[in-house]
Amino acid sequence: MKVAILGFGQEGKAVLRFLKKTQSGIKPVILDKKRDSNYLKNLGQFGIIYRSPGVPYNLPQIQSAVKKGVKFSSATDLFFKQAKGTIIGVTGTKGKSTTTTLIYKVLKNAGHDVYLGGNIGKPAIELLPKLKKKSITVLELSSFQLQDLKHSPHIAIILDVFPDHLDAHQDSKEYLAAKSNIIKNQKRGDLVFYFSGNKQSKNIALKSKGKKIAVAPDKNIADLKIPGEHNRKNAAMVMAVAKQSKVPQKTILKTLKSFGGLPHRLKLVRTVKGVKFYNDSASTNPETTAAAIMSFPNHLKIIIMGGKDKNLDYEPVAEAAYTENIKLVVIFGENKKKIQLALDKVAKTKPAKDLKSAIKIAFQAAKSGDIVIFSPGAASFDMFKNYKDRGKGFTRIVKKMSG
Repeated sequence: MKVAILGFGQEGKAVLRFLKKTQSGIKPVILDKKRDSNYLKNLGQFGIIYRSPGVPYNLPQIQSAVKKGVKFSSATDLFFKQAKGTIIGVTGTKGKSTTTTLIYKVLKNAGHDVYLGGNIGKPAIELLPKLKKKSITVLELSSFQLQDLKHSPHIAIILDVFPDHLDAHQDSKEYLAAKSNIIKNQKRGDLVFYFSGNKQSKNIALKSKGKKIAVAPDKNIADLKIPGEHNRKNAAMVMAVAKQSKVPQKTILKTLKSFGGLPHRLKLVRTVKGVKFYNDSASTNPETTAAAIMSFPNHLKIIIMGGKDKNLDYEPVAEAAYTENIKLVVIFGENKKKIQLALDKVAKTKPAKDLKSAIKIAFQAAKSGDIVIFSPGAASFDMFKNYKDRGKGFTRIVKKMSG
C-alpha cells in the first residue's frame, strides 16, 4: 500500500519519524506545496495519507480521494490509537492555549505524570514513548486537527465557540462539525466540560455519551496576573477540571495566581512614557479582540488591528468599542476597509501602511496612562509568516522605540 505524508511542517516531520521507527518497511511519499506546486495531484493513487492540519480537509482533491477509498489519518489520530493513560483534550475558538497550559501546570504541580502537546508544544506522537498507564496527556486540539479525527479524549473540554477560520472551512456549519468531533466518539465513562453560557459549547457537549459538566464564571477567582474576564472564565474551567482530578484547591489557586500568561496573548511588552503596550498578536478573530478591549475597564485604549480577511463579522469589536473607552483604532492590512466600515459609528479609525507606522500613530495619539493593544482580530499579515512573527515584530519595534 502506497503511503503519503500531506504537508511537511512540524507534524508531517513527526509522522515521518514515527513511521520510520514503527514501520521500517514503509517509505512514505512527501507531498508538500514547497516541494511541488502540483502536490495535490493524483492523491487517489495512495492507500493511506497522513494529513497535516495546515492542509484543509475540505479541499476538492482530498474529498475526491476519500470517495475513491483513500484512508486519511494524522499525527493526532496516530497518537489516540496508541497512547497509554488518560487524554484530556481542549478545544474552543479562543483560550485553548492558555487553558491547556494551565491544566498541565496544575496537574504537574499536584505531582501527576503529565505531558503537554497537540496544537501547542510538541506533536502528540512524539510523547508516545514516555507514556505509562497512569500518565496524563493534555492536548490542545484545533478544528483542523479534529476535522477528520476518529477518536475522542477521555476528558473533553469545550471553551467558548463561535465562527472562525471561515477562509479554510466551507462555512460555520462545517467549522462547528469539526469542533464536535472532540466528543463524537466518547463513551459513557468519559467526561465533557463545557461553558454553560455559550450556546455552541453547550450544544456540542450535549451530544456526548459521557458525563456532562457545566462550568460558569467564578467571581471568587481573583488576583490573576493575566488580565480580562475571559481569562477568569478560563481559570474557572481549569479549576473545575482540576477538582474532578482531585487536585487540592490550594494547589489550583497557587498555580492560577502565579501564571503570567503565554507569549503573544495580551502580554505587557513595555511601558513607554506612561503608555502601556500590550502584545495580543495571537488574536485571530474579532471575538478575541473584543475580549482584549474589555480587559482594561476605566482606561483609555488605542487598538492596532487588521490583517488577512477570514470572512468574519467585526460586529463583536464594534460592540466592545461602543461600551469601552476607545480613543483610536489604527487599522492596516487586507481587511482595513472592512474594519473601518464596522467601527465607523462607534470609534475613530486611522489607516497605517504597516506595523511600524501603526505603532508610531498609536504612540503619537496616546498620553500617559493610556493603553495600546496590538490585537489583530484576523489571520496573519502578508509581511509575517504567522502570529509569532508579527508578535516578535511588534515587541521589537516597541522596545526599539523606547530605547
